[in-house]
This record gives sequence, structure tokens and C-alpha cells, in this order.
Amino acid sequence: MEPNNTRPIQAILQQVQKAVVGKDEVLLQVLLAILARGHVLLEDIPGVGKTTMALAFSKALGLKYQRVQFTPDVMPSDITGFSLYNREKGCMEYQPGAVLCNLFLADELNRASSRTQSALLEAMEEGQVTVDGVTHPVPKPFFVIATQNPTGASGTQLLPDSQLDRFAMRLSIGYPSREQEARMVRQRQGGNPLDQVRRVLERAELEALCDQVQQVYLCDEVLDYILSLVEETRRDPRVLQGASPRATLSLVAVSRAMAFVQGRDYVIPEDVSAVFRPVIGHRILLRVPTGGVQQSRGDLLGEILGRVKAPRLRP
Repeated sequence: MEPNNTRPIQAILQQVQKAVVGKDEVLLQVLLAILARGHVLLEDIPGVGKTTMALAFSKALGLKYQRVQFTPDVMPSDITGFSLYNREKGCMEYQPGAVLCNLFLADELNRASSRTQSALLEAMEEGQVTVDGVTHPVPKPFFVIATQNPTGASGTQLLPDSQLDRFAMRLSIGYPSREQEARMVRQRQGGNPLDQVRRVLERAELEALCDQVQQVYLCDEVLDYILSLVEETRRDPRVLQGASPRATLSLVAVSRAMAFVQGRDYVIPEDVSAVFRPVIGHRILLRVPTGGVQQSRGDLLGEILGRVKAPRLRP
């Protein structure tokens, strides 16, 4: 892979960093999911910049952007669209829903009803919505960035496992440091930083980058490493439900994206270990221990990374 192929990646991140201060690692991880044609779940408290980040990516990538604030009264038809009778034509016409866009921000997804949450599943998995028996494709490219409040927050409910498994990565932005927060305040004295974000790519160029990511080479040794890591989540006695085959596919796709942004056309074990936690963490369920404190998912996945031997690739 030519080193010049990393220039669009750096240009995208530089533009988004104008609006989101001090969260470079999270921005890179979101971009990895986009390049892997995956969706992102952001679990965080309100007000840390989730919406700003999604808007910044949509501007830098030239994507049509839609946002829905999920509340208990949001209906599935608000997401997928609905049919409306056209008196002049004498027929039913499809009225597109909010999900018919390139970048869909599902804000506070876990405040909506289960029916409304599930309205996203077909679009996320198959790139289409079905209304009154008629299938309508979503535009390409298509990505979902969903946010959820921490479990136990007022008015929230757990997302079903089937929906969690559709997200390539679960991330958290977190509070800024004191210095980052001061920089954010100073930035906004001159206006909205989003106004400074410029388009870097056209949609067709982003699609081409995603196609290149899919062509990144995955050797048998690294594939065996990925399979061993996933199998270990299913064998560990502390895990009630291990990672699914869909999780394996996501881990492969995001690892390829990590290799791509590093300027390589082949995956190495370090690419896999770098994305293992955010790709797998939300897809496993831990057993409730009888007495004692339950281990965090991150620590358990760190143990798995430590005991599964990474292959040594021949130069």
C-alpha cells in the first residue's frame, strides 16, 4: 500500500479534531468502524460531545446526516418511514423515514421502546427498510452512530443482545481533562468549531476507501489468532455468553481497517489486539459470581489477550 493512501485518513481526523478536543483515540476508533462499514455505540453521559462528533464526521466525509432523539413516544415509522395516500395519483406513496441517510445519529437509543429500537435492525444489518411489504434501500454509504445513557440512568432500558451485536464497536468519550476543557471553551469564543470543519472526501471516495479496506490481506496465522481469541470468550467459565460469529466478522473487518490506517495492506496481530476490547466487550455476558466482586469485561478481555499467544509472522 502506498504511504499516500494514509493522507485522506489524516485529513479526515484533522478536520474532526477541530470540533472535538482531546479525544483523538476515540475519533480514530469511530473512523475505523466507518472504514469497516460498521456501526458505533457510544455509551456515555449527556453533554460530552457525541452529537458534535457525529456532525463533524458527516461534514468531513460529505455525508447526508439525520438525527433522532429517541424518547418513549418515538414510533418505528418515524425511523423507517410510512405510506401515505396520494389523492391526486390515487395510490399510496412512501414517505422516507429519518434512517434514509448516510450517517444516522440515534441519540439515547435505550430510552425508546423495544419496537422502535428494533426498527433500526433491518437497516443496520441489511441496508434496507421494509414498509407495508415494500423494501426500500438506504443510501450508500450508511452508518449508524447510536448513543445510550449508562445503564440505570433515569428512563433507560437495556438494549437487547441481538441489537448490541449489530454494533461493530462500543466506545466511550468520557470527560475531558482540565486542559482539554479549557481549550474547548477558548475555541468556542470565536464561534462554533463545527463551522471550521471542511469536507475532505466525496461519498464515492469514501466508498472506494471502504472497498480498499476489504482487500487488506489476512493471512491464515492471524485468522487463527482471531478465532482463538473469540473461542476463548466462549470457553472462559466466567462468561455466560461468548462472542458470536458476527463478532468474529466485525473483529476481522475492524482489524483490516486498523492495518489500512497504519498504511499496510496486511493485518498483523497488533492490529487485532488494538481493537479487540471495543469490538468484543459489548458482545459477551458475564456470570454473576456467588459472593465477591464481578470482574469487568475489559479486565477479562485483557486476560484473554494475555494468555492467547499471538503468532510471529515471517518477514
